Amino acid sequence: MKMYMSVFRIRFINSLQYRAVALGAIITRFGWGLMEVLAYSALYRTGSAAFPMEFSQTVSYLWMQQTLIVLFSVVFSDGEIYTAIESGSIAYELVRPMDLYGRWFCQSAANRLAFTILNCLPALLVAFIMPEPYRMSLPFAVGQFLLFLLSTVLALCVVVAFAMLMYISLFYILSQRGIRIIVTAFTTFLSGGVIPLPFFPAPVLAVVQLLPFAAMQNMPLRIYSGNIAGLDALKGIVFQLFWLAVLFLIGKLTMGRALKKVIVQGG
Repeated sequence: MKMYMSVFRIRFINSLQYRAVALGAIITRFGWGLMEVLAYSALYRTGSAAFPMEFSQTVSYLWMQQTLIVLFSVVFSDGEIYTAIESGSIAYELVRPMDLYGRWFCQSAANRLAFTILNCLPALLVAFIMPEPYRMSLPFAVGQFLLFLLSTVLALCVVVAFAMLMYISLFYILSQRGIRIIVTAFTTFLSGGVIPLPFFPAPVLAVVQLLPFAAMQNMPLRIYSGNIAGLDALKGIVFQLFWLAVLFLIGKLTMGRALKKVIVQGG
């Protein structure tokens, strides 16, 4: 574990260097979050009783989503992994005295966490000083906030575990662009990144809420906003643990099979 923690720490510190990128992300997240809140505000004026979430819950969901958007992005800046597979430098990775899956998992998680820490505090500050009713509210209970933190950690792990499957698929295809576009579209929409999952039609929601995407940003954001609480929140965390275990096992098995057939051209 010391090796994996060292990889995580090194990647985390390295990612903290990109302050200009973080500043641009903060401005983008604030502008986009404000537009979404205003758009939902106009919709709720037509009849709030028709919506599955209270407006205050939706506002908290949207602001926290913009704050943690990088943390929950399956496709993020993991260019080194893509390059290692495409260029053949994966050979250097394989001679390191550590498991490649664990190394990439820690590296990917650290990248997301570092960029999130850089832009989350300014974004949170803006969200909390917005005038009512556009202000993000705090959870009603300490227990709910602790469940949110636990769910956020599990959501990050599920996101990275799913991203690992995307990296492994690059051993079998020639271009990374297509798979990244497909994964971005599917994971963003089905995890509640475009609209919260409770807004989905009931027949669609019945299927989507069973998929691993529902264990990503959907769960912690709904717990924070108060849309899911108590026993339902605990069930949601168990749901996240289930999909984390499934994706992790699938990833380990598929990477093991892929590495047995890796051929590095040249020398």
